[in-house]
Amino acid sequence: MKNIDAARRPGIRFRAGVLCAALGVGLGVVLNGAWDIQVKDGEAWRTLAEKQRMRQLRVTPKRGTIYDRAGTALAISVDVPSVSMDAVEMLRGVEQKYLAGRIDGYAARIAEALHLEVAEVAEKLRRGKRFTWLKRRVTSDEVKAVRELGDRNQRYPILGLSVEGEGRRFYPHRELAASLLGFVSPDGQGREGVELALDEQLRGRAEEIRGLRDRAGRLIFSEGIQDEAALAGHDIHLTIDQSIQFLAERELDAALKTHEAKAGSILVVDPQTGEMLALASAPGFNPNDYNLADPASIRNHAIGDVFEPGSTMKMFSMAAALSANSVKPDEPVYCEEGHMPIDNVVIHDTHVSKWLTPTQILQYSSNIGIAKIGLGLGEEKLYQSFRRFGFGENPGLPVSGSSVGILRPRARPWVPVETASAAFGQGVSVTNLQLTMAMAALANRGRLLEPILVSKVTDSTGVVLSEATPKVRRQVVSPRIARMMADMLSSVTEGEGTGVEAAIPGFRVAGKTATAQKVDPTTGRYNDVTYVTSFIGFVPAERPRLVVSVVIDEPTAGANSGGSVAAPVFRRVAEQSLHYLGVRPDGTRAVKLTDVAEYAKVDDPAKSAYAALDERPDSGGEEAPADGPGVPVRDGVKVPLIEGLPMRSAIQTLLEKGFVPVIQGTGRLVRTEPAVGTKAPRGAKVVLVFEPPT
Repeated sequence: MKNIDAARRPGIRFRAGVLCAALGVGLGVVLNGAWDIQVKDGEAWRTLAEKQRMRQLRVTPKRGTIYDRAGTALAISVDVPSVSMDAVEMLRGVEQKYLAGRIDGYAARIAEALHLEVAEVAEKLRRGKRFTWLKRRVTSDEVKAVRELGDRNQRYPILGLSVEGEGRRFYPHRELAASLLGFVSPDGQGREGVELALDEQLRGRAEEIRGLRDRAGRLIFSEGIQDEAALAGHDIHLTIDQSIQFLAERELDAALKTHEAKAGSILVVDPQTGEMLALASAPGFNPNDYNLADPASIRNHAIGDVFEPGSTMKMFSMAAALSANSVKPDEPVYCEEGHMPIDNVVIHDTHVSKWLTPTQILQYSSNIGIAKIGLGLGEEKLYQSFRRFGFGENPGLPVSGSSVGILRPRARPWVPVETASAAFGQGVSVTNLQLTMAMAALANRGRLLEPILVSKVTDSTGVVLSEATPKVRRQVVSPRIARMMADMLSSVTEGEGTGVEAAIPGFRVAGKTATAQKVDPTTGRYNDVTYVTSFIGFVPAERPRLVVSVVIDEPTAGANSGGSVAAPVFRRVAEQSLHYLGVRPDGTRAVKLTDVAEYAKVDDPAKSAYAALDERPDSGGEEAPADGPGVPVRDGVKVPLIEGLPMRSAIQTLLEKGFVPVIQGTGRLVRTEPAVGTKAPRGAKVVLVFEPPT
């Protein structure tokens, strides 16, 4: 300042002061803004910064697997590729004047690669969303084409396309237990059956993860998943046995085709535990292609269809009357010679009789006899006994579409004809499941159990989260009455009983037939054209192992009675199931199926643990006919008819004949070497060729 002219010094000082003041004011404004941003409004700005810097992803866990009782997968989830699009990234940097042309060009190329409509892809591009599904469940060729579109070595690569793995539900056994399992929609939601009823457990819990993202929004760092169990839903283990389910469905399909029936169902239950071993419903569908199925075929007829049970209700009416001492086990009942007027109707019997004991009433299925017993018991006790057997209430099975049937409440006293008709199964509607569990109560010393379908639930690491145990709902009748009913119902399948077609050689079968008329919806009256035929029973009658219930709706070809339509189906299902489970008739020795491989290595069958088989006479020792398969072998044994049987049953049948089974492959038995019907010496090896179902 000393070198500056004195006249200019005041002006310079003034300008410097103004500049300093301006800088001070500016600094104050900056500091004030910094205070507002970092202190006053700091929390809001930090939240905004986190949203821009961090990215939250919602991880959908893999759907749990459904297994049968032996651990065979019935429903699994597999990853299939799907293509998504980030429209913002794809169109980043494109000037507005070129935007429309670029969208049309990209849309045409993407549509060609994914076999989509150009207009559809262009519309998704114009929306400008960060995530949009272009096509789900694409083929390997389409995946290759999409990756070629994003190749940066070409002149105009299309960025923003992603190929992601997406879970798809797959049912490896196709139609097997389809109505029971249900299916899953493309959005991962369970639809019908177990998939719907246990959807929350199967889907698991969605987990959110946080990570840094770059300018394109791509995740470049993840904080990780806190709970490893969130990566997968829970696994469901059913009590269903795949082999018993298969043979039940096979016999049911054959019966529907033979009798040209509308629908049907078969239930197989362990009466000691209440476990469902098979729950078959027909017609069925393929859950892998459920969108192609007829809606009627998706219905689970075993738990959803209600029908008048007809004569199967007579055994529960009889059990109630015996429990109340309103009838004695040997007390004869006058059956009016097959014709009894009551109120404004006339009750008829198919087997015209005068006097019948309670056992004969069940054996010949007398409507008049059981009607008189029901009237003697009284409408109040009859109604209460039906309730105690579980009719009119939900059995408690964890499957969607279950019905409770119709048991009309006693809002007013029943007139005599209502009581009489209810005693033989008219005016009452039930489901096959209710009938089965009620019959299981008679087989299990009078104890009504809750049905068990899910044996246990495990997480993705195998830890058991819950496990089912047998649970008794109530004691319906005393063990003495249950034992008495087993003896009475055994007469149905013996002698002149209506269910002789259900008899199984070597076993006593306790059961009951029914041929129930259906109501014509136009007239509201019973007709003589459409029927529901059924047979339900347990075996062996002395120590029940299985309860099997067969219901065939509207058989039209051939016979239409329960004894001729449903009883043979019961016999085949029960007999094969007992064989599969290793239950032997009284007086025979069980053949163990363990160490089959070791047995196959024994050169001299006489030295094996199965040598006793060679000492038994064989009924199939006659020579094969000249035009039959194979060459006759002197003193040989025919290879039995075992094609199509499960592995366990095929092995046991061969062991009983004295052969050494050699296993090749898995699945169903397709052929034997030597062929079925060929004679071979005892101890010869028989190769069993199994192939998985196609």
